[in-house]
Amino acid sequence: MGAEVLIAPHQTGGCNSRSPFSMKAIDPKLWENRKNDPQAIEREIRGPNGREWLMRWLPSRAHDNGLFIVFSNGIGVDDGEVRTGNAMVIDCYGRIINETWQAEDAIVYADMDLDLLPMCTGRRWIRGRRPDLYHMITHSTGNELSPRETRFSSK
Repeated sequence: MGAEVLIAPHQTGGCNSRSPFSMKAIDPKLWENRKNDPQAIEREIRGPNGREWLMRWLPSRAHDNGLFIVFSNGIGVDDGEVRTGNAMVIDCYGRIINETWQAEDAIVYADMDLDLLPMCTGRRWIRGRRPDLYHMITHSTGNELSPRETRFSSK
């Protein structure tokens, strides 16, 4: 619809996922001990249960849709799980402009060069999409779940 920037607030990282190839829980004791041993929790924040997980999909969303993403995420213990922060700004080519992996509240900001948008790969290719091929998946089937139900579903 012509969006140039997507604001993407999350509350993720270090989750108890049921999927065998998804992120895993981070020991809350590492968060509680962050002042004495910041390296231990920061390894987790940057590792497969934090930043590495986000890098599997977040830059591709920016690239494929031809827009900038401002990703924010809570950090610290939430509902018994450690959220990893990893706030970042990503350009329309999927490049990280700025980010944080610190074990503390932080604000991430960046200058966005909107002149990149007209020729970025995703913005050009999205004009070649074929809605007639996926129109049928946009209708309710009656099998939809709420986000929380989906998270804990085994099917």
